[in-house]
Amino acid sequence: AAVRGAMAAEGPRSLFALSAAAVSHSMEALERDVWALPGHLLRGLLPLLTVFHLERAESAAQRAGLSTQPIWRKLWDDVMKTRPPNSENITCWRKKFLETFFSNVLHGVLDVSSDWRLHHHHFSPLLHSSPHVSQLTLCNMLQGAVELTAEHNQKVLENLAGSLRILKFQHLLSSDQSIRRSLVLLLHRLIHHGSVSQVYMYSWPVPDTVLLVLILSMSAGFWRSGNALMYHSSPCGLCREEGKAQSQELAQERAGRGCYDERERSSDENQKGSPSAPKEADMEVNGCGADAHVNSVLCRASSPLHNQACEEASSKVPCDHTSVEGGSSCCISDQLSCQHVLRKTRRRLKPAMGKKRRCLRRSRGPHADSEDLYDFVFTVAKEDNSGLLNKNSATEGENAENWTSSSPGSPCNGNAGCKKRGGSAGIFSLKAAHRFRSVSTLELFSIPLTGETCRTLSNLLSSWVSLENLVLSYNGLGANISCILSALRALSRHSDCHLRVLRVSDIFSHMPCMELVRCILSAFPQLHTLSVSFDLKNQLEGNRPEGNASCSEVEIPESCLEQLEIRFPREPLHTAFLLPVLKASKSLQQLSLDSATLPSSQELGLLLEALKECNPNLKKLSFHDVNLAEHQKEVLLLLQDPALQEITFSFCRLFESSTTEFLSEIINTVKRNSALKSLKLPGNRLGNHRLVALADIFSEDSSSSLCQLDVSSNCIKPDGLLEFTKKLEGYIQQRGGQIQFTHLRLFQNWLDQDAETAQEALRRLKAVCSVVNDSWDSSQAFADYISVM
Repeated sequence: AAVRGAMAAEGPRSLFALSAAAVSHSMEALERDVWALPGHLLRGLLPLLTVFHLERAESAAQRAGLSTQPIWRKLWDDVMKTRPPNSENITCWRKKFLETFFSNVLHGVLDVSSDWRLHHHHFSPLLHSSPHVSQLTLCNMLQGAVELTAEHNQKVLENLAGSLRILKFQHLLSSDQSIRRSLVLLLHRLIHHGSVSQVYMYSWPVPDTVLLVLILSMSAGFWRSGNALMYHSSPCGLCREEGKAQSQELAQERAGRGCYDERERSSDENQKGSPSAPKEADMEVNGCGADAHVNSVLCRASSPLHNQACEEASSKVPCDHTSVEGGSSCCISDQLSCQHVLRKTRRRLKPAMGKKRRCLRRSRGPHADSEDLYDFVFTVAKEDNSGLLNKNSATEGENAENWTSSSPGSPCNGNAGCKKRGGSAGIFSLKAAHRFRSVSTLELFSIPLTGETCRTLSNLLSSWVSLENLVLSYNGLGANISCILSALRALSRHSDCHLRVLRVSDIFSHMPCMELVRCILSAFPQLHTLSVSFDLKNQLEGNRPEGNASCSEVEIPESCLEQLEIRFPREPLHTAFLLPVLKASKSLQQLSLDSATLPSSQELGLLLEALKECNPNLKKLSFHDVNLAEHQKEVLLLLQDPALQEITFSFCRLFESSTTEFLSEIINTVKRNSALKSLKLPGNRLGNHRLVALADIFSEDSSSSLCQLDVSSNCIKPDGLLEFTKKLEGYIQQRGGQIQFTHLRLFQNWLDQDAETAQEALRRLKAVCSVVNDSWDSSQAFADYISVM
């Protein structure tokens, strides 16, 4: 009826259209016959199908040589009613629609009854669209996490575990324990047993520390078994399956070793009776009484954070199990790094003969699970040098590494910025956790990190060998940057670490940019990309990490750096400070310098000499917001460099005090340089006459290979753009169409002043090259400029 109503609204239809509508209405009975139709008939039928049948028609359409992309694009326009960002780069509208459809339905933004194509009695919106979801954003109170972990969405979660690659958190708010428990299950399934490889967290002005540490720790692959990983009163089946083979090996190994004597057991009992032991054991007891079939413990010795021995791992059996509400008695492992695994149904692992069974009894009320989750995140409330880690309360696993102490081997040495004040409350204890799969990309944007959370992050980073990309943006690190440096230094000692990209940006710089660059490269020379960016200089002089030698005195080992980006908070660029970095980076291919001041007229010349001598492989060089008005000679030297393929002078005031001869020299230099492929000149006030002159780069006598030209934000008007276009067309005709120019960027120019002329210029330009522009309101921009003057 909905189909007929929609067609009736469009007016009289042909006999074929009426027949197609009837077939669409009877797809339940005719589906198999429809997929066998010839292509010309199937083409007319596809737009009349619901999303459910359109998605199922993909294979049949491909066999008939048809594309469903235009139909999915129309669906997007009709249902979403927005233009997606970067729509020109979307290659599959089917995936784009279904992915956005999933997110909107999950968050209650889209009502499936709003369009007849979205409604079908066999169509489950979340279930059928989930296989197409590669990235997902959770926000606010994490309602999406609660919905996805509901029992009726088990299959949805299973689909996401296979398809989802990117998980984003945005504008999070504080949440209660039940929501956090749902989040634990979601992260465990999507990260530890799924395919999520990138985690992003954005815009969290007042982060909930428990929630933040929870997301960070599980992204790093740390958690433990127990009720936190229960899925509707059943332990994680995937953990159980993964542990079967290992538990068999462990049982065989233990059978050959025998068992401990009574004296060793008594000694162990005395140690467990120390004041700190019950608190530590209480954390691991979580979940023991939830299932009556738990009878073995798996020691994950492969993790460097786990104790070296779990001598009694397979000897634990449940005892006196009762319901959670009524209280229960739970067995614990002697080692906190052992994982509970379900007993096999067909074969029972018998405990070692003559071995005493110990059970730690405690009353568990209805809120015990919530307390366990909180305790895990804040397990070190008293874990300082006189607490759980005191040698007097050490257990059999005393050789396990202490990841929260301030010993020399720890990632954070307790210097200024990492110093423990009144204990280490809030630091995540890794020795009680298991190691699962972890993500390769972590980005924290606009999330303030306190000293405690910095130390937690530092401890996680120190062994996060799978991490490839780390982005820390506007986190207010301050002196706590030393925690991150300590973690990088510890991580670099792992032969299998994969970190290659590090980006650090903030409002205030705790130390000079070049000093921080040297510190990072000396701590982690394996980096391929390093970006350091600060808005303002810290006005508090002498506010530096205590006990650390000045990074300017640290020798930088030979690095693998290929890309270096530095945004100075209006600091002077001293080549003498940059030179050691350039010398250590023989593989450098890209260098970007932003917002630096040149202390002398010779400084840029010294930099060019250093680059030529130390970095012969440099391909891309970028200057942004650096005043080059008085450095015309150096600009011309750069433009004639035969090694550089891309040069950017962005908002560099190139023509502020120049003559017309300087522009001619630039054009002639580029015409002679066959190596230069991209020239970016945004924000240099080219105006109409200079833009028209730049067309001479492509004249008949030019040997230039320039492919890309960026003239954004250059006060270009429609008549000037049209004149440039006509001149370019003339040169192309003279050269018989043989021209390599392919891309022109025109963002934020004054093209709205004469829409008709601008449209003609753009139309003719697009016949020559790819043009990227926007519908910029120049009058509003001028008003904004005046308002801040």
